[in-house]
Amino acid sequence: MTRSNIGRSGSLVNLRPPVGTVSVRRHSAVLPSVLTFAVIVASGGLLLMIEKGMLNHMETPSPRGTGLRPDFIRNARKQDPVVDTEYQIVQEIRNRTIRTMCGQKNMPHSIWTLPPIQRRTVLQHILVSDKHKFLYCYVPKVACSNWKRVVKVLNGALENVDVKIKMDHKNDLVFLADLKPEEIKYRLKTYFKFMFVRDPMDRLLSAYRNKFGEIEAYQKRYGVEIIKRYRKNPGKTKGDDVTFAEFLHYLLDEDVEKMNEHWMPIYNLCQPCAVTYDFIGSYERLHQDAQLVLRKIGAPAHIQFPERQTWYKPVTKQTLHYYLCNTPHKLLRDLLPKYILDFSLYAYTLPNTTSEFCRH
Repeated sequence: MTRSNIGRSGSLVNLRPPVGTVSVRRHSAVLPSVLTFAVIVASGGLLLMIEKGMLNHMETPSPRGTGLRPDFIRNARKQDPVVDTEYQIVQEIRNRTIRTMCGQKNMPHSIWTLPPIQRRTVLQHILVSDKHKFLYCYVPKVACSNWKRVVKVLNGALENVDVKIKMDHKNDLVFLADLKPEEIKYRLKTYFKFMFVRDPMDRLLSAYRNKFGEIEAYQKRYGVEIIKRYRKNPGKTKGDDVTFAEFLHYLLDEDVEKMNEHWMPIYNLCQPCAVTYDFIGSYERLHQDAQLVLRKIGAPAHIQFPERQTWYKPVTKQTLHYYLCNTPHKLLRDLLPKYILDFSLYAYTLPNTTSEFCRH
């Protein structure tokens, strides 16, 4: 398998870790190597099809290959054909790759076949709007606070999305985990289901900068332990000076299913094989995709997706470039298998840390 099979830009990272360097525990939630290989090959094959223009006349299947192409996608094409071409390509890659992976016999095909800990996680992350008949799987660090604002406004619990209050992530929200099994089954079968995704490394860096740079509770709960565990001479620490490399070391040793939701892989949070999502939006085109969803669920015209809060510090390409290029290559290589499904299923390229790339 060549690098062109993995990503659109040449990536340094070798997905096959050295023999004996990765524990079984580290990969407890990662697919068997053969299946992972198949997923990546499927993505690479689609990229080749795009380059040859073979997707121009193809209809986009739903994530698990069932049902018809949603009307709101066709309507979006009419409104902005340039943007929609880009959107259609990403959706095509995601949908076909998810369908390929989820079609495997050993993959879950409903939430009821998931192990209890995984089922509990996904049910706790899917918000319910009975008024507008939709389910939204929220992913921390993918604009979920603003989506929760929207949900609260739609459900009548908040006056408007611009109200200046601290977001309460639990009150006035209903989750699938709050409902009885028969109520869950009915909503999964009949409601419009969507989620939003983000480049995995971009999301991890955002979580790192926010939680360890700004929030004392995370510094005390996680930062102190990380520094004690991975720093040779930790000394006395408040947990507010965790390095990015130390954070990644911590993630490498963590059991995926027990991770904090802010850095747990998106796959584990939303289980796209067990739940057939009707739409998977992108953080990279957040407002365009959010508008598509708002139209689809019948939101009143005056409800618009909120703008970023003024205090928010976005992760720029330059910032990500700096952190990745100053991280040990082996550390990135060993960590990637834990997030490989987030890269492959949602059509994100693996991080490029070649010497040539890092010189610029």
